[in-house]
Amino acid sequence: MGIPLRQQIRVGAYVLKQRLLGRDKYPLVLMLEPLFRCNLACAGCGKIDYPAPILNRRLSVEECLAAADECGAPIVSIPGGEPLIHKEIGEIVKGLVERRKFVYLCTNALLVEKKIDLFTPSPYLTFSIHLDGLRAHHDRSVCQDGVFDRAVAAVRLLRARGFRVNVNATLFDGVAPAEVAAFLDYVTGELDVEGITVSPGYAYERAPDQQHFLNRQRTKQLFRDIFRRGRGKGWRLNHSSLYLDFLAGNQEYRCTPWGNPTRNIFGWQRPCYLLGEGYASSFKELMASTDWDRYGTGNYEKCANCMAHCGYEATAVTDAIRHPLKALRVAARPLRTDGPMAPEIPLANQRPADYVFEHLVRAEVDKAPPRAERRSEKQTHAA
Repeated sequence: MGIPLRQQIRVGAYVLKQRLLGRDKYPLVLMLEPLFRCNLACAGCGKIDYPAPILNRRLSVEECLAAADECGAPIVSIPGGEPLIHKEIGEIVKGLVERRKFVYLCTNALLVEKKIDLFTPSPYLTFSIHLDGLRAHHDRSVCQDGVFDRAVAAVRLLRARGFRVNVNATLFDGVAPAEVAAFLDYVTGELDVEGITVSPGYAYERAPDQQHFLNRQRTKQLFRDIFRRGRGKGWRLNHSSLYLDFLAGNQEYRCTPWGNPTRNIFGWQRPCYLLGEGYASSFKELMASTDWDRYGTGNYEKCANCMAHCGYEATAVTDAIRHPLKALRVAARPLRTDGPMAPEIPLANQRPADYVFEHLVRAEVDKAPPRAERRSEKQTHAA
């Protein structure tokens, strides 16, 4: 497992405290999106399809730190867009580290060399570098040649400077299990990263490529075929053992959307990081007023095939706290990669998809932006 012991202890103590306080809904990871602007346009990404007035908006340092304080989650993941484009990203990370949050700064690595001096190595800061596979696969995934080599160079630079480094990979339909296994061998051995986050791609309705999203059955079989190839290799997967067991089709879980609440330029996103169907003005309002039962596999068409870690890792962690002996048994032995799978959630009664993106974007564009960086798009991409 690629999760540091310090973090395991802190998160475990936090979850136990929530249970002792009688809270059944609490955040585990704050997904903090300070901007949507990116310097790549990946085929499977549905996060950046916005008009320029939206892409030019940013959360301020104060807004980011206030979100962390209000939410209280022990872990803060900073995705995007590309966070290193944000001109105050160094101050944002510094403030979160000072609060002793475990910060995962997600980046495609194209700006690491230019921005690295904004940051100081800390056990609370991890650079999470986007790598979907080896050179040909990754460059095809991000729709630009040469990105893999630049990301690898960034990993080596960060490691040489004493930073914690993970890689995050998203898997899509058609990827060969042997190719994924070779990639995991490479980043564990050659790159010597501390952890690897791997997740099936979510079927974003705004993603340019709609042909390669996995359904749940194919996801489970893919991960079984991958895990079978990894026995004894020591891959440093940055997930709980029960979440990995879920990916292999051995656990029947419902998602926990409030486990990874999202704060972005629009507010607190309902219901989760992957699905934006409205916004609350505060974390308290998000938790109190969201009808959580309307979402999740079996409840909503857009959630039908999701098995992403931002929805299910919190479920697995909660299961581990409730059933520690079960968690220890799963962690102590190789993941089961054959035999019957856990029953699938029936979809017969799910409500149909509600397509609200255009309406929400129009409403935001019509608002006077509270804060914008008045730089041209050309200047932004040159940052």
